[in-house]
Amino acid sequence: MAVLVIGDAPTAAIEAAGLRILARRTDADDPLPATLTGIDAVVLSPGATPAALPLVGPALAAEVPVLALGEGTRLLTEAAGRTGGAGGHGTDPVLGGGSAPHGFRVGASAWGLPVLDEADCELLRRFAELVAGRAETTATRAFFTPRAAAWEERFAYQTPAYEAAVGRMRLRPGQRALDLGCGSGRALPALRALVGAAGTVIGVDLTHAMLDAAARAGHGGPARLLLADCGRLPLPAGAVHGIFAAGLLDHLPQPAAALREWARVTAPGGELLLFHPSGRAERAARHGRAVSPDEPGDFTAEPNLRPALEAAGWHVATYEDAPTHFLTRATR
Repeated sequence: MAVLVIGDAPTAAIEAAGLRILARRTDADDPLPATLTGIDAVVLSPGATPAALPLVGPALAAEVPVLALGEGTRLLTEAAGRTGGAGGHGTDPVLGGGSAPHGFRVGASAWGLPVLDEADCELLRRFAELVAGRAETTATRAFFTPRAAAWEERFAYQTPAYEAAVGRMRLRPGQRALDLGCGSGRALPALRALVGAAGTVIGVDLTHAMLDAAARAGHGGPARLLLADCGRLPLPAGAVHGIFAAGLLDHLPQPAAALREWARVTAPGGELLLFHPSGRAERAARHGRAVSPDEPGDFTAEPNLRPALEAAGWHVATYEDAPTHFLTRATR
């Protein structure tokens, strides 16, 4: 995990949380990273210059944590289109319960502290803890947010494959279905066709920008769109009858735990369909390697996936790793 520190700020509290510091002085013409890839947070400290703005805007859009200190708050407010900030109150995870009344918050993941004082080390400690706790979520959002606008058009050719995969599910009219990691929502109309007007379809994604893309593509009509972590679903036990998840397992830090969570929210007899429009061999070839049947690092390899599904409460009905697709269907 890395924190990009632009300018000059005390970093001991950040390093104490196990975070790596990537220090850049824009006032000394240090080059900045071209993207947020591998960046878990940004600190704008005194000495940061407008050269940082091309990174701050995308950080705010992707909810990459940002902490602005002193003069660095001017860059934060400029990137956010703000002229000022509201004081921190309540149980804010960084500003705390009124311990920094001159601080302000921007959105869900950015904070500004225009006046520096002796509380800075405590604030930096809280910020570092938040960054460490959100690292997995931050990486996902930082990857998908800049790609979301073009996602639907770029992968529209895969829609027939998604429709065919959804058609393998044994859902009935009136039932409830989830599309986990729904992205721009290309599977949502097919799920709606299965459950009918009386059924419920919910598209779940961790990234705001992806849900915005789904809405722009018109997929908010066939389904409700929910911003949530697919590993911690805000649903009661047994709430749904079917789960569709395309290309999701590859992006989950704890896939076995996610399978247990999906079993929790699925009614007995419900279905889980894991899908990818490419087989394992093709995906491995993209990364310049060959695929083996029991590759330890590949959770979707049958020797890895089947026992994990069974342990989570699923019975595997179908496992297909074809040249053109990957598909596993399991029953709760």
